[in-house]
Amino acid sequence: MQDDAARHSEKMRKIKAARDKMMATKTEEKGLIIVHTGPGKGKSSSGFGMILRCIAHGMPCAVVQFIKGGRDTGERALLRTRFADECRFFVSGEGFTWETQDRDRDIAAAQNGWRIAREQILDPSISYVLLDEINIALRYGYLDADEIVEFLLNQKPAMTHVCLTGRNAPAELIEAADLVTEMALVKHPFRAGIKAQPGVEF
Repeated sequence: MQDDAARHSEKMRKIKAARDKMMATKTEEKGLIIVHTGPGKGKSSSGFGMILRCIAHGMPCAVVQFIKGGRDTGERALLRTRFADECRFFVSGEGFTWETQDRDRDIAAAQNGWRIAREQILDPSISYVLLDEINIALRYGYLDADEIVEFLLNQKPAMTHVCLTGRNAPAELIEAADLVTEMALVKHPFRAGIKAQPGVEF
């Protein structure tokens, strides 16, 4: 038993030494371009989790919500009622495209959302901007991916973080990003006939 404890302690000591050595080389800071994509659940949830982290660190932030703006969500209600001073919240969509059934209106809403997004990203007082479901607007051609990538690479302030969520992120955005996470779908209750529920889905 003591031998096991001693071996474990020695193994952890070596791991810590290697980790400390690696961490000593990580000295650069920059505002990140972050992409959450893939068919699995959790893309927006992760983006909003970072919103709460920013609030906790005293970092002003903003949300621009594309596409799914028709439904009131828990995160929107929380941020607007309890953290309005720390986080600006904009809704540019009117709901999923199969709900609006009006492509011209969807395009206009997405373009307006991108206009707002640029203003928030360029605002020197804002540290983090979440562009929720913007990848869906890109997929449907409501926004130009090259324009967005060019803006993020060449006009985004150096220390501002921007997170873009939604399925099917375009290849050029993935290439430009500093951090990309693809959520994999393993199992989802919707396939078993269970509807979206508050606190889990919205």
